[in-house]
Amino acid sequence: MPTSPLGPYTVAPKQTLRLDLPPLSAQSGGSTEVQSAAAVYLDADVYYPVGEGLFPVLLMRQPYGRAIASTVVYAHPTWYASHGYIVVIQDVRGRGTSSGEFDLFRHEASDGYATVQWAAALPQSSGAVGMYGFSYQGMTQLYAATQKPPALKAIAPAMVGYDLYADWAYENGALPLQIGLGWALQLAAETARLQQNTVAYQALHQAAHALPLNEAIAARPQVLKTCAPDSFFHQWLDHPRPDTYWQELQPDLTGVELPMLHIGGWYDPYLRGDLRLYQQMVAQSKAPQALWIGPWGHLPWGRRVGAVDFGPEADSAIDRLQISWFDRFLKDQPTATFPAQPIQLFVMGANQWQGRDRWPTDPGQPLYLTSTGLAGLRWDDGHLIPDLPQPELSQAKSWPQPQDVIVHDPWRPVPSLGGHCGLPPGPYDRSTLDSRTDVLTYTTAPLPEGLTLIGTPIARLYCQADAPSFDLSVVLSEVHADGRVINLTQGHCRVDRPDSSDLNPQVTLPLQPTACTLAAGHRLRLSVAAACFPAYAVNSGTGASYGDCPQIDHRVITLTIAHGAQYPSYIQLPRDAKAERDR
Repeated sequence: MPTSPLGPYTVAPKQTLRLDLPPLSAQSGGSTEVQSAAAVYLDADVYYPVGEGLFPVLLMRQPYGRAIASTVVYAHPTWYASHGYIVVIQDVRGRGTSSGEFDLFRHEASDGYATVQWAAALPQSSGAVGMYGFSYQGMTQLYAATQKPPALKAIAPAMVGYDLYADWAYENGALPLQIGLGWALQLAAETARLQQNTVAYQALHQAAHALPLNEAIAARPQVLKTCAPDSFFHQWLDHPRPDTYWQELQPDLTGVELPMLHIGGWYDPYLRGDLRLYQQMVAQSKAPQALWIGPWGHLPWGRRVGAVDFGPEADSAIDRLQISWFDRFLKDQPTATFPAQPIQLFVMGANQWQGRDRWPTDPGQPLYLTSTGLAGLRWDDGHLIPDLPQPELSQAKSWPQPQDVIVHDPWRPVPSLGGHCGLPPGPYDRSTLDSRTDVLTYTTAPLPEGLTLIGTPIARLYCQADAPSFDLSVVLSEVHADGRVINLTQGHCRVDRPDSSDLNPQVTLPLQPTACTLAAGHRLRLSVAAACFPAYAVNSGTGASYGDCPQIDHRVITLTIAHGAQYPSYIQLPRDAKAERDR
């Protein structure tokens, strides 16, 4: 029977329709891609509003089985159809009931072009197509857009790792292990399910729900080598640097002119990609670009994230927002409900959405690290101060260089907790972690007034290790009056220095962008460690890549952070000028 969701239209029972692709080489949008020798078909569920006339199409292309339709974050397709759209949810090649071989991202450009044009020609279609979806479903929009299909009029890519190397597979050269390996196991399990390989499916399912991190090489568990020898994750580990492998996969949006609604989350691992894409499109395109960033992790998009309730405004408004966006560009209905300012950011702490005309790029305010050398042992020793400490002239040469030393032991690496790459993601009380002796902490005095940060904090640290390679993990937290230490944002990087005699070179580490307001009386804290496991793979300290060194060969690493007048280590804070003007 027809259903009656919240929109003005009744929705007909879904149909399953098939797009047949030719077996020969197909050319679209100026690029040629060889398809398989056999004909390929792509299956889709199609939801029609009941009514006369023509309707625009909303298309989602995804690899998880079309019945799910990304309802982990979006309303069901029937809800969108009830607002006057033909909704098409398609299994990409080799997934669900679509035929062909699934090869991560490889076919999404040509298949996306063909699908857009096919959807535009469906019965009762107005010929205008929009695309929506997050994560892989966001990337399928970008690949389709590279081919410039005439029917594609607007898209809404959410949480996309636009640069597949720098925004998805690696972060500043470090390997996000927990999300990368977990995703590889999930996709491999789905392949085994489609092949009706019960043994492989159960093994992969079990591994995905309890990551096998204690094998010789955590990033290369035996179950993935045995049950999924063709997994993309093997290739990711084999290409730990940006090279032609990544360049060939990168969607090329040169010359693309499309309205885009960019959606991200402060605790989502792909926020870097959302901002990279938004800034590129603003620079190159005259088409409208809008950016919305909520307080969310990758999923779900709700008010409760980690250990914090961000209030009712944090509940997702994305479904209604997308209807307004697509009404504007697919139905030519300018909407008064869409904000005038193109950037809408959820400011944590204030727990409200605030508009901006541009993404902040001001250099920010530095807070300098200082201690007596006990920042890993006492919370009251490491400080963040606004002015660089200057020794008296008579002491400048005789005093030892201020520094803090920690020892990373691969037997007990510093564990991860929330953040944008940990699972589950989000803000948590990390006071226990900050009590470890292999974590340095530097804390401000109580804030005399409220402080709002919007943008990208940047840590600039002078550091040295007794190993040719090491990782740096940096977390910026809010210290509450009751002693809770709630992580706001963090950054992680790999540092390779074959010549360890290079004395105290500076490492520049951008943290995850953030928007937050700290209350007067609270403090800011910077925590520094050499590991954040299993969110990130542990650096072996040998110079080997994360997929090539067994745990038995991992080294103890002594890490020194220098600070003071000669080596001014600091964290650069993106203070929000608008909030300060309005105070």
